[in-house]
Amino acid sequence: MQNPFTTTYSRLPKYTYISTPQTAEIIENFSYPIPSEAVYKVTGLRGSGKTVILSRIIDEISKDEGWLVYSLNPARDMLRQMAALLYGERMFKKEVDSRSFGVNASILGTGGGISYSSSIGDKYFDYGAELKKMLKVVRDANKKVLLCVDEVSKTKEMVMFSLEFGDWLIEGYPVYLVCTGLYENVLELGNTKNLTFFRRGTTIRTAPLNFVRMAEMYKNRLSVQPEIAQEMSHITKGYAYAFQELGVMYFKKASDERLTDIIPMLKENLFSYSYEKIWEELSQGDRQMVHLLTEKEEYTRREVMEAMGDRAGNYSVYRDRLLKKGLLSARQGSISLYPPFFGEYVREYYPQAKEAEGTWG
Repeated sequence: MQNPFTTTYSRLPKYTYISTPQTAEIIENFSYPIPSEAVYKVTGLRGSGKTVILSRIIDEISKDEGWLVYSLNPARDMLRQMAALLYGERMFKKEVDSRSFGVNASILGTGGGISYSSSIGDKYFDYGAELKKMLKVVRDANKKVLLCVDEVSKTKEMVMFSLEFGDWLIEGYPVYLVCTGLYENVLELGNTKNLTFFRRGTTIRTAPLNFVRMAEMYKNRLSVQPEIAQEMSHITKGYAYAFQELGVMYFKKASDERLTDIIPMLKENLFSYSYEKIWEELSQGDRQMVHLLTEKEEYTRREVMEAMGDRAGNYSVYRDRLLKKGLLSARQGSISLYPPFFGEYVREYYPQAKEAEGTWG
């Protein structure tokens, strides 16, 4: 029997996908003839399921013939990618002989398509101008374009694309954007001059997977007793990567092994493949705040502020930032570290962080 769980990055789990309210909200918006929201930014902790949400959206919206859905690589020239993808659409085939578009195959890298007059010279070619012509054709054909970008950050390519995208919105072209990224990267991009539309776009934060749905998935896919399935779901705390990782390990475990026997390996993989990178990306102040939350499961506001000492006035700043990054869970005036075993990871591998440099930074 094939393992129904997967830890392959960005792959939409075929057998163990768990739907989320965030995904449903975005898909519903794009199901209307004129979607009310044009831009969605999906943020969250590494391993929290951002890319899976994006993959699901692509999968669902692509089924609608009224949409042209493209994934763009933010590490390459995004305008060039978009032009090449659009020129491959059937609606542009009739333009081959009309020369109404100034693009050739060598410029687009598509190997064929719209002709280009070499007498004009490549120096006069502008992707932004050409894309507006193309988007007019899309609009006249009653089509809409959904552009999907995974792991955005403030790069030259992303800024250039975003500036053009803002112009398309102003001019009423049927273009829509869903992107994913770490909170700090999305924030930095949104603070770029002239990107007001991006800053005001709807932010969707990933949330823990539903515990009942996780338990049902474990029970049905792994043929385990309900109590074991429930225990497994609570071990993961709803962290998407942990949910899949524990499923993979339980499927592979020896017949004489119990759930408790595979937990050490689960921790090892979480520590190596997720938490190490998360920790590296935290500021000194964030690290010290995290360290204050590693001794027990949950802390009240008063407890944390007392532990912060003369830095207690900054409690709300650190709390809100870590919540937005996805590292904290909050309920009824209490906070706790969200990822399973993250406090144990910090205590074991970075015990010095609590006193490092003697400042929060």
